[in-house]
Amino acid sequence: MSTSVEHPAHDRGPGGWLILAFAIACGVTVANLYYAQPLVGSIAESFGLDLSNAGVMMTMVMFGYVLGLLFLAPLGDLVENKSLILITLGALIVSLLIAAVSPTAIVFVIASLLVGISAVATQMILPVVAHLAPERRRGQIVGTVMSGLLFGILLARPVATMVAGTFGWRAVFAISAVLMGGVLVLMAIALPQRKPEHSLNYIRLIHSLGHLALTTKVLHRRGAYQFLLFGTFSMFWTSMPLVLEQPPFSLGYVAMSAFLLSGAGGAFVAPLAGRMADHGRSDTTTMLAMALVLFSFALTWLGGHTSGTTTIVIFVIAGILIDAGTQANFVTGQRAIYALPAQTRSRLNALYLASAFFGGTIGAAVSGFAVAHGGTTAIGMIGMGAATLALVLLGLEIAGRETKS
Repeated sequence: MSTSVEHPAHDRGPGGWLILAFAIACGVTVANLYYAQPLVGSIAESFGLDLSNAGVMMTMVMFGYVLGLLFLAPLGDLVENKSLILITLGALIVSLLIAAVSPTAIVFVIASLLVGISAVATQMILPVVAHLAPERRRGQIVGTVMSGLLFGILLARPVATMVAGTFGWRAVFAISAVLMGGVLVLMAIALPQRKPEHSLNYIRLIHSLGHLALTTKVLHRRGAYQFLLFGTFSMFWTSMPLVLEQPPFSLGYVAMSAFLLSGAGGAFVAPLAGRMADHGRSDTTTMLAMALVLFSFALTWLGGHTSGTTTIVIFVIAGILIDAGTQANFVTGQRAIYALPAQTRSRLNALYLASAFFGGTIGAAVSGFAVAHGGTTAIGMIGMGAATLALVLLGLEIAGRETKS
């Protein structure tokens, strides 16, 4: 493809096949953050660890991702993007292969850290998508690509469970390495070259993150909203398997995989949310997204007070709505971030994602407490509280704007 520098995107934007290629690449890449979560018991047993020590492996993946967001993803504002993405994808493939053949727990932990760092390639691709998309369609196009990313998050756990149940946990990482090889080839073909215009070196680039974090009001607001909603998203999908594997549900691997898979339906809302944001209805989209999450946790609370098949149906509906609301808010926020100056997009996107995944980390940590101290009642109350707080913050933002005008 022809070389592209820091100029406005063509009016028509990327074609459908290119958008699909980016969506596939983001989904397959981000899935690597979640494969190990349902496999922690099998992995710990193979290395002779107890579950308390095995938790370190899961922590290292997310810790690596945060490191990648803060110290690797901002390079998208500094160096040629296509080369950066391809090198990072290559590093991810090597990391997955190391994880697949790890002889000891310490090697696997190091490999997990490297997987987390290099999986940040997803957040290098998204700013390129925003650059290629024209202003009038940016939200819709980014939303479509984000659907692929959410599918990757939601499909990772059930796919890993099914593959490991048949071939063992090492096969999950080996197969993922092969899939990432396909993504590497796909991106080598699909990505245009993009050389950002800048006057920074790497030290000044990283130092500028603090300035952007302190001074970008859009980042403050959208980061806070996604911190709360992605936190509840993470809490729900971490805690509900713990609830459903216990009596009276006692779901097996196949049934659990089906439940985890059901939430993927919420990913289809992303392009619609992006289209609404493109037409100037960001406030409405955000409010609806938060209301969906609030209602979904009310359903979760209600499901805990029912029994039989009705309970499972309610939990499935709640999961779909949580995914839809979280995704709609995420896309609307990302559209607002990408409307800021192009030369800061990679750094602002990294900070936005860091706030979201920080919320997700807290949500996952809270999930165990919620299950142990109230089950679905506690999960529902915490989720409703977070969604209500997000709605209050949005209301204050809108009121502040109206006062100024």
